[in-house]
Amino acid sequence: MQNDAIKAPENCGSMAELRVAIDQLDRELVILLARRQAYIERAAILKQERGAVRDDARIEQVIAKVLMEAKAAVLNGAIAEAVWRTLIEQSIRHELEAFDKK
Repeated sequence: MQNDAIKAPENCGSMAELRVAIDQLDRELVILLARRQAYIERAAILKQERGAVRDDARIEQVIAKVLMEAKAAVLNGAIAEAVWRTLIEQSIRHELEAFDKK
């Protein structure tokens, strides 16, 4: 049974409740990542040159913004940075594949 309202961590009284909440968050994250991927795929269409896929200055802008958002959300900065750097690298890989198919 899926509950749309996710319990706050402090309201979870068991590991089972925590796991239900984490599973729901994971489902939501997958949906958001799929939406992000669609934008990456569109970028591959819009970019005229393969070399434009990797933009190191843009990567650092994204990381800086994420770290600011992480701080505001009380998310550990090291976790946020590691996740986003991995996400960015995998997104670049996917975008290059998409670019090569056009």
